[in-house]
Amino acid sequence: MKNKKVILGALLAIILVIVGAFVWAGNSKKESQTSQTDSVIRIGSKDFTENLVVAEIYALALEDKGYKVERVANISSSLIHNSLINDEIDLYPEYTGTGLLSILKADMETDPQKVYDKVKKAYEKKFQVTWLDYAQANDSQGLVIRTSVAEKLGIKTISDLQKHAGELRFASQGEFDQREDGLAGLSKTYGDFVWKSSQVYDNSLKYSILENDQADVTPAYTTEGQLVNTDKFTLLEDDKQFWPPYNLAPVVRDQVLKANPDLADILNQVSAKLNTTTVTQLNAKVDVDGQDYEEVAKAFYKEIK
Repeated sequence: MKNKKVILGALLAIILVIVGAFVWAGNSKKESQTSQTDSVIRIGSKDFTENLVVAEIYALALEDKGYKVERVANISSSLIHNSLINDEIDLYPEYTGTGLLSILKADMETDPQKVYDKVKKAYEKKFQVTWLDYAQANDSQGLVIRTSVAEKLGIKTISDLQKHAGELRFASQGEFDQREDGLAGLSKTYGDFVWKSSQVYDNSLKYSILENDQADVTPAYTTEGQLVNTDKFTLLEDDKQFWPPYNLAPVVRDQVLKANPDLADILNQVSAKLNTTTVTQLNAKVDVDGQDYEEVAKAFYKEIK
C-alpha cells in the first residue's frame, strides 16, 4: 500500500512537471510574440521629399507586420547619422555614396557593389550599424539639359555636352563650379567646360529657368521629380562614371536588429521594389503634383505589399 502511494506520488509529480513545462513554453512563446509586437521602432528621415517618402514606406511595412513605429521626421542631413549612433533613432534610409564620402571620408569609388561592401563593412566595425540590402534606386548627381536643345545638338552624354559647351548657357548654383564633386572634378574627367555663358541661380528655380529658356543646362540629382517631364528635361548619361553611386538602403543599429531580426527581411522586400524610375515618380507626385508625401507612400505600399 505504501509503495503504491509512493508510485502515485511520483507519477503526480511527473505530470505536474510536464504540465508546468507546457505552460512555461506557451508563456515563453507568447512573451516572444509580445516582445516583437510591443517593440517601438524609431524611424528617422532626412528633411527632403525622397527620404520622407521612403522612410514612411519603411514605417508602413513594419506596422503591417505588427510593429509599433515612432516617426522622427525632418532630421538635418548633417545630423541624422549622429542621431542613429547616439540611440536617438533606430534606423533611417541612407545613401551608399553619402556613407562612403561624407561619413567615412573614404576615397571615391564608382562601382555600386564595391561602394556598398565598403560602407557595410566599415559601419559594422566603427558604429555597430548594419546596412541592409541596397535598392537599385540611385539618387546621384547629374546634369540636366533642355530636351529640345539635346535633340537639336545630338547630346545624350556628358562627353557630348562637353564638346558643345560653347553653344550652351549654364545655370550654376555657385559652389558647384568649384567643388571636386562638381564642375571642377568633371573638368578633370571630361575636359574643360567653356560655356557660352554661366549665371548663378537658386537651386529651387533651376527647372523654371530651363523651362523659360533662360539657360540650357543645370546640375541636378538623378531622382528629382521634375525629371519625369522628359519632353522638357533630359538627364545626361555620366558615360565616364565620374560620380559615385548613391543607392538607397536602410541602416539599422545592430542592437535593434538583433532584438528584431525579421526587420531585415521586411525592409529588404521594400528595397527590392525601389528603382530610380520608381523613386523619381514618387518624388514627382509630391514635388510636381503637390500630393502629401504620406499619402504617396501609402498608395505605393498598397501596390507592393
